[in-house]
Amino acid sequence: MKSKENYSGFKGILKLITSIISWTTLVILILVALFLAYYTISTRIYESKGEKYEPIISLYTIVSGSMEPNIKIYDVVVAVKVNSPKSIKVGDVITFKSTSNISKGMIITHRVTDVVETSKGVAYKTKGDNNVSPDTAPAEFNNVIGKVVFRIPALGRVQSFLGTQGGWLIVIVIPALFIIISDILKIFKLSEVKNKVEKIEADKKRIRKEKIERENLRKDDIKKRLRLEKSLYEPDPIITNKMMRMVVAEKAPTTTKPKVLSRSATRNKPKYNQNNSYRKSKKKKNKR
Repeated sequence: MKSKENYSGFKGILKLITSIISWTTLVILILVALFLAYYTISTRIYESKGEKYEPIISLYTIVSGSMEPNIKIYDVVVAVKVNSPKSIKVGDVITFKSTSNISKGMIITHRVTDVVETSKGVAYKTKGDNNVSPDTAPAEFNNVIGKVVFRIPALGRVQSFLGTQGGWLIVIVIPALFIIISDILKIFKLSEVKNKVEKIEADKKRIRKEKIERENLRKDDIKKRLRLEKSLYEPDPIITNKMMRMVVAEKAPTTTKPKVLSRSATRNKPKYNQNNSYRKSKKKKNKR
């Protein structure tokens, strides 16, 4: 998780100012690069299509001092196309194609001093801020390329520098090579970091595995010790040979139910008294 940046203290304020300047510079460079790309592309399209091409936004580099000190040499002006003659008023700076004998066919950027009606329609009298006299021929609305909305100071110097081989090499080729080399180095660093992370993960797995193995060995050792102590304190069981003995049970005497005699049978049954039985036993003893 990324920690929040702390801008407290002198170092924090300096860091904040540096970051603001760096981001502002980056945004300006991106805008300048976009303007230059658009300027180059629009110029090439205008050269290929000629006067029929009318871009919505035009960029022109000032090469004379007729508009100084407001617009200087090598400043780039941004002109936006207008659809109605009423959109241009006195005091506006316009970029137009000149029809005067001195600068016929040239692209001029001057200030409007008056709006007039001609046989061809609305026209604009113009004059450079640094010129003594106005332009000899008014700028017709059909020849107006656009109204200047703002200027970029000294951007034309960059454009003219990029037009040379040395400028192209310094501004385009070398930074591109630097970016490519830095990206390659970042890839190598990322691969090294990835290898280190994989090595750390492998070490963690190995340490975890060794820890588990040591724990298992410790448990086995404890079990062996417990079994040994149990064998020392518990006597061995005495085993004796027991003989098998078969016991045959005697047959139990059968008991018969006494017969129930009827009354007639009981009458006919001989009666024995105690005296007769004693006499008989005594006679048997005497005979012996």
